[in-house]
Amino acid sequence: MGDSNDTLGQIPVDRTPPSLRRRLWRLWYVNEDLRGYFLLLPTVLFMFFMLMVALATLVVQSFWVDTAPGAAVQYTLANYSLLITPEGDIYRALLLRSLWMSLMITVSVILFCYPIAYVMAFHVHQHKIFWLIVITIPFWASYLLRVFSWKVILQYNGVLNSILMTLGLTDEPLDIFLHNRSAVIVTLTHAWAAFAILPIYLSLEKIDRSLLEAASDLGDGFMRRFWRITLPLSMPGVLGAALLLFIRNVGDYVTPALVGGVSGTMLGNIIVSLFTEMSNEPLAAAVSIAMMVSITLIVCGFVLLAGGRKRLKGVA
Repeated sequence: MGDSNDTLGQIPVDRTPPSLRRRLWRLWYVNEDLRGYFLLLPTVLFMFFMLMVALATLVVQSFWVDTAPGAAVQYTLANYSLLITPEGDIYRALLLRSLWMSLMITVSVILFCYPIAYVMAFHVHQHKIFWLIVITIPFWASYLLRVFSWKVILQYNGVLNSILMTLGLTDEPLDIFLHNRSAVIVTLTHAWAAFAILPIYLSLEKIDRSLLEAASDLGDGFMRRFWRITLPLSMPGVLGAALLLFIRNVGDYVTPALVGGVSGTMLGNIIVSLFTEMSNEPLAAAVSIAMMVSITLIVCGFVLLAGGRKRLKGVA
């Protein structure tokens, strides 16, 4: 054993071709990102598998014919054909309404949350963790409870009408606050505010303060520094929050059902109705697939546009 070890010890290390195991171990030891991805791999694979199973089931179901229970399954393109015929105007109109309302909600949330994130990043120097906890307090309550709270606030005999009557601004309750698109936008803006505040705050927190100091030394005022430095450097957080909110709100159906009324109905409400009340699962699946494809195309177009503008700026 001793002679064997001495013999192996005399072989130059640099002349020995590293084995696959040694290469993998070196890669694992040196690359910290690889270790992180490896630890995330089981969870990501599980989520991806479950998503693909659900999506594949929905796609297959969208080609079914709505037949009586127990009948043989038949396949057709009629469910998708309906969406492009005059009979499908209601679905196209609700899709456009859902996209528009989601865009309005996203813009409202960003405009509301950006100043809060800015103040936390640049003007709160102590107890930041306390303010982060305060921001997440609404998530301690159920989503449905928060929606019902807004319904109590906005309804005919609700808190808002009581305040207006107490102040003498109106003689009787107003019915303009509830069961419309504005109620949906206000409720969802409050419901998902923390989803925008946190990523925007992280982007603002990472900005190198020396850049702002250099701009001040060169004579830039607050607004010029904000438009030239702060806002561009915080755009990753803003865009990430915007995409998350936009995708999340397009398919919402709980809030429109509770506070939206007829004018605030979104496509998600029709999909739920097709699945439950009308028991037309194939058409509901087809409408769902059409909505997902539309959202995917919009998001991909937005990402490509943002990437193209970034490359043009780099060339300039």
